[in-house]
Amino acid sequence: MGIQLTINPIKSWLPTIDNPLLISGPCSIESEEQAIETAKLLAKDKRVFVYRGGLWKPRTRPGSFEGVGSIGLKWLQQVKKETGLPVGTEVANAQHTEEALNAGIDVLWIGARSTASPFVVQEIADVLKGSNAVVMVKNPVNPDVQLWMGALERVNRAGINNLVAIHRGFTPFRDTEYRNYPSWKTVIELRRLLPNLPIISDPSHIAGKREFLFKISQKAFDMGLDGLMIESHIDPSCALSDKDQQVTPDELSAILDRLVIRNESTSNPQFENQLDMLRSRIDAIDTELLEMLASRMEIVQKIGTYKKENNVTALQINRWSELMNNRVKTGKELQLNETFVKILFQLIHEDSVRMQTEIMD
Repeated sequence: MGIQLTINPIKSWLPTIDNPLLISGPCSIESEEQAIETAKLLAKDKRVFVYRGGLWKPRTRPGSFEGVGSIGLKWLQQVKKETGLPVGTEVANAQHTEEALNAGIDVLWIGARSTASPFVVQEIADVLKGSNAVVMVKNPVNPDVQLWMGALERVNRAGINNLVAIHRGFTPFRDTEYRNYPSWKTVIELRRLLPNLPIISDPSHIAGKREFLFKISQKAFDMGLDGLMIESHIDPSCALSDKDQQVTPDELSAILDRLVIRNESTSNPQFENQLDMLRSRIDAIDTELLEMLASRMEIVQKIGTYKKENNVTALQINRWSELMNNRVKTGKELQLNETFVKILFQLIHEDSVRMQTEIMD
């Protein structure tokens, strides 16, 4: 069962919203002209509800563009004045937060690197106390749902009820076509734990390349997320940061035109009846799977006892390699995803070895 935080729905702090939340704007604000001209083009598309622009850019290594800093707050104020769009920026420490609040910035978000540090999040939360800010928290760089949830809780305990989580992907543990690994299961787990929390996706940071933005955005809506944050720039080819993942406002509109927004439910009784029947079949199969796993573990225990009696190690790597190769081969024949099969049997094998080592203690 998930825990409950006191969180307002998006509609309460953004009454004009009538579609999923879409936040867009440049990765980095580079000049007043670039900020305002991009905003004016975005404001023409009524599906854009919030303008974003990075001012302080925490970079992995020094020497690259780290943002214009505090001067950009005035440019965001001007964007709001000229377009009427609420404006938002990332805050990476207490000083950023205080300056952004004093400047009347509507939306603040905590980046992935900051989320990974409870000390930093707490310092930001302390500054937020007493404000009515809208705060968004990106996932930490690693798929640690407890760390992500902890950051959200710290902000909520500071009295911030206008709270949103941003899924921006995780540092990949293997080669991938994307800049960051989506790990959708982590997002699903966060929703299970905090069911009343709005969650939006950041396809720009997941993709790293503009050609993948539509695919990831559609996946986010198919997963039932509440909106998107997509980076846009009046001329991405000249952007000072992350130029490959930004699109022009016109390109953004073209992506939005193609997206299909799914409903969470339907009033069609035939659909509901068929869905209930299929879900009942899944429930029965899942029960059977668990019973089969329990039977497998009984055999594992017997093997562990037999190995102990004969002074044989719990882990035998040749047997493990042979098992994995055979299971992957069988999985392919059954049209199962190879990565899924590998992860599944890795987990099963790890628990089997754990069980056998406990027997040997």
